Amino acid sequence: MPKNSKVVKRELDDEVIESVKDLLSNEDSSDDAFKKSELMVDDQEEKDVDVEEGSDVEDERPAWNSKLQYILAQVGFSVGLGNVWRFPYLCQKNGGGAYLVPYLILLLIIGIPLFFLELAVGQRIRRGSIGVWNYISPKLGGIGFASCVVCFFVALYYNVIIGWSLFYFSQSFQHPLPWDQCPLVKNASHTFVEPECEKSSATTYYWYREALNISSSLSESGGLNWKMTICLLAAWVMVCLAMIKGIQSSGKIMYFSSLFPYVVLLCFLIRGLLLNGSVDGIRHMFTPKLEIMLEPKVWREAATQVFFALGLGFGGVIAFSSYNKRDNNCHFDAVLVSFINFFTSVLATLVVFAVLGFKANIINEKCVIQNSEKILKLLKMGNLSQDMIPHHINFSSITAEDYNLVYDIIQKVKEEQFDSLGLKSCQIEDELDKAVQGTGLAFIAFTEAMTHFPASPFWSVMFFLMLVNLGLGSMFGTIEGIITPIVDTFKVRKEILTVICCLVAFFIGLIFVQRSGNYFVTMFDDYSATLPLLIVVILENIAVIRIYGIDKFMEDLKDMLGFSPSQYYYYMWKYVSPFVLLCLLVASIVQMGLSPPGYNAWIEDSAMEEFHSYPTWGMIVCISLMVLAILPVPIVFMVRRCNLIDDSSGSLASVSYKRGRIIKEPVNLEGDNTSLIHGKSPSEVPSPNFGKNIYRKQTGSPTLDTAPNGRYGIGYLMADMPDMPESDL
Repeated sequence: MPKNSKVVKRELDDEVIESVKDLLSNEDSSDDAFKKSELMVDDQEEKDVDVEEGSDVEDERPAWNSKLQYILAQVGFSVGLGNVWRFPYLCQKNGGGAYLVPYLILLLIIGIPLFFLELAVGQRIRRGSIGVWNYISPKLGGIGFASCVVCFFVALYYNVIIGWSLFYFSQSFQHPLPWDQCPLVKNASHTFVEPECEKSSATTYYWYREALNISSSLSESGGLNWKMTICLLAAWVMVCLAMIKGIQSSGKIMYFSSLFPYVVLLCFLIRGLLLNGSVDGIRHMFTPKLEIMLEPKVWREAATQVFFALGLGFGGVIAFSSYNKRDNNCHFDAVLVSFINFFTSVLATLVVFAVLGFKANIINEKCVIQNSEKILKLLKMGNLSQDMIPHHINFSSITAEDYNLVYDIIQKVKEEQFDSLGLKSCQIEDELDKAVQGTGLAFIAFTEAMTHFPASPFWSVMFFLMLVNLGLGSMFGTIEGIITPIVDTFKVRKEILTVICCLVAFFIGLIFVQRSGNYFVTMFDDYSATLPLLIVVILENIAVIRIYGIDKFMEDLKDMLGFSPSQYYYYMWKYVSPFVLLCLLVASIVQMGLSPPGYNAWIEDSAMEEFHSYPTWGMIVCISLMVLAILPVPIVFMVRRCNLIDDSSGSLASVSYKRGRIIKEPVNLEGDNTSLIHGKSPSEVPSPNFGKNIYRKQTGSPTLDTAPNGRYGIGYLMADMPDMPESDL
């Protein structure tokens, strides 16, 4: 359809009916399809809301204020906590700098193509995930519902992590930081260090005992942790207030929530590079271990990280894209956001290992001092000869290099008795090889390193405020993946739905703020999203490429973008991406089968983590999470296949957003009319010519149905429609 169509000025009288031909009188005369369809115009108080002369004829769907706002929203959704505490761990574990090679390859094979696909279908059809897949094939409408269920599961525990960050943020406004030293316990006779803290560390003790007050097993609830309950409530209030007006409210917040983490990361990088030992950490990080890169496990973990880093399958990408103009260059957006995500991960990795290098250097210095004192004692006792110590060694100011020289000499000379001496090799690499991820990195390792920073409270405030913003950016996309499809499909008020969704999620989320809540977070993180999302994205690929048709889709993209996308995407979508996704699904199932289902429980007496298997009821919950997430797909398929519900007035109708109302139009699902070719979104697809009487009010007929509680104004203008034929797809 030609762009920038004009609407002729018109006067409205009671029950005046104008055809689309009249409304689009300035359109190209060759567009016969539009001239055949007619539209009823409601005249009640509509004179002030009709499209003004000279404005574009487009759906009055909420839109982004600017392209920058949209890009920041997509970046905020894709760049999350995983970029800070998951990617550095994988990079260290899987070959250092060599890990970037499989990651980049898989980003080009499955990441960018599938991200581009979701952006394109959302922008073209301009609906949430439910509406998009209903439009392409009603039988696959369950894909959208499955995305909503997964989004809800993830939102439940993801906001708990934001609550944890809020707690640490609130505790950072004091000097010294409360996790700087182990607490002292007083009794009647003397004062001593808390045993649990003495056996572990100050930051570990604070995390498990002061913050979580964790129980010793999943089955031991221990009641609610009131501090974390308040933080969880605060997190949900923040999300609710930001999302209650949709992108009109959350879009403005994106300017801060998406950009602030980059300011903090750059500040941490500059500060980290000035710290002693930071270069050792970065060098260790990016030293490639090429032999590890060839292991299949590395490629599987890289593919999984690419998949989840971009938020594929959640529905948030589709929801955000649906608010774009139809001629937006979504290909550019896909490439830009994907590489911003990648470089953010690399930047976060630099920051993490610069700080961990500094921490390792401090621990290494303590190790050198302690073991040098042991050597001096052994020399005084006569267990070691002074002759084996080089003359230039001064134990009062010994360096790590000198200590390792003495250590090697003693090890060679006292080879048989060496183990009994109790000396340790103080190598900074040994400390850096201790892989840490997730909460262990953010709330234990990183917090410990920050206690050694000058002005440590300032850096702690900045760090946890960054985590809060990273989490909120991802939460906005996750909640949008729930709200937008439901609003589009069921026409409920967005404000009411948002409040209800947040309230329900908060009350369900109370299971995560019990003393055993951390174990439930682990359970949901492991089982609620991984397999269901893989299945969802595989079905998305099949729906667009096989059912809708790859050739039709490429034509749609050409019409929408103004140029033909590279044939690279054709072959990726049709052959490579489905194959890689299937391999990843099989590998994930095998990995899940080989790994014993369980969790790491914190044992107070030993002050250590201990692996526990899930109890029987825990296994039932794990399986139920996966089944419930994917269950909508077969249910909707069978319902549509067996015609168990009437689709004539439901989701098979496209919805056009107009000023103050919604106009429903029946969609012809036969032949090429299901195609998006020629630049028509669902609201622009020509209506089937069943006869003009379906659009006209019969004399004496009752007024058309209206819904006074609509999100978009005074109600919905709808016409009774005859039974629609089910899609032949």
